Amino acid sequence: MAPYILVLYYSRHGATAAMAHDIARGVEQVTGMEARLRTVPPVSPDTEASLEPIPDQGALYCSLEDLRDCSGLVLGSPTRFGNMAAPLKHFLDSTSSLWLNGSLIDKPAAVFTSTGSMHGGQEATLLSMMTPLMHHGMVMVGLPYSEPDLMQTRSGGTPYGASHVAGADNSLSISDEEQRLNQALGKRVANIARALAPQFK
Repeated sequence: MAPYILVLYYSRHGATAAMAHDIARGVEQVTGMEARLRTVPPVSPDTEASLEPIPDQGALYCSLEDLRDCSGLVLGSPTRFGNMAAPLKHFLDSTSSLWLNGSLIDKPAAVFTSTGSMHGGQEATLLSMMTPLMHHGMVMVGLPYSEPDLMQTRSGGTPYGASHVAGADNSLSISDEEQRLNQALGKRVANIARALAPQFK
């Protein structure tokens, strides 16, 4: 099986999904690395509700095997009160078996988010998303200031990970700076994963 970077996200209105696709393009700029896009199902307050195992559209739902076998992870969520969305947290809460086995130790990981406003909790969300990944022993990857867009952006983009300002009505497209930073993050994780992967040594 070819080594791959898992780009795992939850998206409600499409902005986080669009970021995920940009990140995947960055991953695939690295020779020998593939991007695997996966999502998670929404969490329903209705305890009787259930969904089909395969979504009608978009990325497939992530399995524990997708996460276990990845060479690196890029995790994305819209901001919910300065934290990741419940569906993504629900999935991460199911990964105890991987923690017990040390399956993710020393694999690179990065995070990304989308918010409705410029100061809607982007950095708090990114930092909170890092916490479970560090418990898994993953190696956190950010965006260095060698990326000139970090100094130029008037929208999203942080050293903690990629971000996007979608606007209160989700009408703002991903800016040129945001797009370049998204791709740079995917490419950086893939390069680090390639350097760490045994098959490339």
